[in-house]
Amino acid sequence: MTERYPFFFTWTAQERAKPVHLTGGEGAWFTTSDGGRWLDLGALIYQVNLGHGHRRMIEAVRAQAERLCVAVPGAVYPEKVELAERLLALAPEGFRRGKVFFTLGGSDANENAIKIARLFTGRYKLISRYRSYHGATMGAVTLSGDWRRPPVEPGLVGVVHVDDLGPDPGPLTHIPRVLDLEGPGGVAAVFLESVVGGNGVLVPPRGYLQRVRQACDAHGTLLVMDEVLSGFGRTGKWFAFEHQEGVVPDMITVGKALTGGYGTLGAVLVHERVAAHFDRHPLVAGLTHYGHPLGVAAALEALRVYEDERLIDRAAAVEPLLLHALRQLQEKHVSVVTGTRGVGLLAAVELDLDEPGWNRLAGALRRRRVHAHVQPRARALILSPPLCISEDELHHGIEAIDQALAEAST
Repeated sequence: MTERYPFFFTWTAQERAKPVHLTGGEGAWFTTSDGGRWLDLGALIYQVNLGHGHRRMIEAVRAQAERLCVAVPGAVYPEKVELAERLLALAPEGFRRGKVFFTLGGSDANENAIKIARLFTGRYKLISRYRSYHGATMGAVTLSGDWRRPPVEPGLVGVVHVDDLGPDPGPLTHIPRVLDLEGPGGVAAVFLESVVGGNGVLVPPRGYLQRVRQACDAHGTLLVMDEVLSGFGRTGKWFAFEHQEGVVPDMITVGKALTGGYGTLGAVLVHERVAAHFDRHPLVAGLTHYGHPLGVAAALEALRVYEDERLIDRAAAVEPLLLHALRQLQEKHVSVVTGTRGVGLLAAVELDLDEPGWNRLAGALRRRRVHAHVQPRARALILSPPLCISEDELHHGIEAIDQALAEAST
């Protein structure tokens, strides 16, 4: 990068930043200042599930700004009430009389879920996976198991990581054993991504979440399902944990696609048995922009769009086409593609590339104006297109990846 900007770029040394000069977009495409039109196979950073330039979303935010544009955290207004009720209605049985804690995004949804778990249980220890990402704030990044945690350690005291969903065969999950070792009254909560997203799209095997739920119940430990990346249709369900029947979390954290990217909002959905604790005990948590009207309006309209355009069903219906196309890539590029996996419209192509190969792959995709998540640390190319993507657009993207893989492997 040669031009100097008066703000930081995230997750990189500033001299290596690759700015994207966005100017707009429509559907599964976004546009840049050089006149480029890019196919978005990444939903930007996994949040644009509704696609770009959605007129209903834009009008909903504009109308809210004209009605009520700012509010205090304790404000009550119709859209805030309706959104909380709608979110609780989407959750499993036991959430209907629960509560929603609004946040600014997914990171502080997990941050406040930590607070709620500690306040409810009186315990401080937490369990999460080594292959995980729960957010950028200090508590959330301590829960995380990827490269973004070690540079800022020491983090939150009391976080224990387990090596679940790794490449080596072993027990269904190590979490029950760790809970046993921590003993009675040891662990406040287990935090899990329902499907691990940016660390390689790791889909838990059948029975995994049920086993964790049973272990948590046996130890009085809360189960928090992180749906920040995988929620709102990404996997063909409202929430990805629904793929494992009968699992009812104690809290569900959401962000990203809650608003489709059209507003800044996250939330913690809290089961009624946990929420009831705070009827008589102080909830020591709060934010200046708690339940901000513009974010709430965006989320409320997003939920309507998901339903009206049947985007949840669409993600499930397109899954076989996507996975079949990726298997064909594996058969064609057998020397470099070591595996494919996915659920709904979230998929990973596992690659065996050296550093120059990863750089060639990223460059080849840029030249073809295709945006996807090139993740060398996870050894994967991750795809998460907007749920409105057409089959023709998806085929176009897969063809571009096919050509980029050919360049990367030379």
